[in-house]
Amino acid sequence: MKLLVVCSSLDLQTPFSATPAWWQLLKALYEVGVELAVTAYHGSVPGTLWWRPYPNPSRLEGTLYSAWKHAGRSKAIARPVLERPSGSSETTRDRVVRTLAQAVIAPRWQRHLEKILKAETDVDAILFLSVPPNHLRGVPSHLRRRFGLPILFYDGDVPASLPSHRGFASGFNIYPGADLAEFDAVISNSKGGVPALQELGAPAVHTLYYGADPQVYEPLPMAQDLDVLFFGHTTEYRADGIRDMLTVPSTAMPEAAFAVRGVGLGPVGRAAKLPYLSFSDLRRSIARSRINLVITRMPHASVYASSTLRPFELAVMGACMVCNPILGIEEWFDPGKELLVVSSADEAIDRYRFLLRHEAKRRALGAAARKRALAEHTTRHRALQLMQIIQGHC
Repeated sequence: MKLLVVCSSLDLQTPFSATPAWWQLLKALYEVGVELAVTAYHGSVPGTLWWRPYPNPSRLEGTLYSAWKHAGRSKAIARPVLERPSGSSETTRDRVVRTLAQAVIAPRWQRHLEKILKAETDVDAILFLSVPPNHLRGVPSHLRRRFGLPILFYDGDVPASLPSHRGFASGFNIYPGADLAEFDAVISNSKGGVPALQELGAPAVHTLYYGADPQVYEPLPMAQDLDVLFFGHTTEYRADGIRDMLTVPSTAMPEAAFAVRGVGLGPVGRAAKLPYLSFSDLRRSIARSRINLVITRMPHASVYASSTLRPFELAVMGACMVCNPILGIEEWFDPGKELLVVSSADEAIDRYRFLLRHEAKRRALGAAARKRALAEHTTRHRALQLMQIIQGHC
């Protein structure tokens, strides 16, 4: 099988949250025998041993947009004109960005993808990975008519990306003005989000959960000088979880060493703030801590089986995980055997103290989670599942 993949971002210097996941999934596709031609909607497109890169034709516009949006957040300027009108899932800014993208960016991307398909004459299918479908409206339909290829769209942010949740402030609002009927199928990271995608017009919807690469997350035998660690970015949709699982417990447990790794997390009590170096430092941070936290954002936690990368990363490393309540977590792990779930600050404090007193229990949880992840939740598992989905539409 040969795929043309249009990825939201592969630039680890200016990553979107799912960028490391896309690296791992594409690597796994290569490892199971898929030939890949890859381009990206944001940032640079690095060359690797696993795919043949094609440049981003709108890199400059994406860089300028990111700088403008970041400047707006940094200054914390309230702009009422950008607020969503009552009953609307789109701000004025969303609408302006979408209109400009459809008028200026989409034609350029259509020419770019045509050029790639003429060079890569034996492509079997086209896969869009979290690229805003409303920005490139009309492009998938044109490519299907011109080249007769199946085209699939994988949204890795369901349900937060849906109109009911209106997306992340740090990203695009991707569904207003989109036409999902342009795709042969839509793939979702969330089982509970499937009905909403069907209602939005997707002709077929499949579920593909996140996974983790055991080579990337090979456990490290190193001294654990931290007791509790959380790594992640921003409080968006999870301020209560950060308060109950991190801020309050770290203040109530002066005997324990808490730490955070990430940006925009707000007040974190006594937790030390580790320097955010790069993705390559992540494995060492996980290995340093006796307990690793999973604080899932509420859209994902409250819609059934809405997968995120974090539990799979930690599980493959054999980390002892403590999680906030996640609806459908039983789809992936067995609470009590492979991880612990806490529902309040008091419960979190109680479980942390228990685990820190019982090393054998911590190690048993981590070992069980790793065994489960290696058996069911690696990126190779996901790559094989994705191949089956695509083959069903070829």
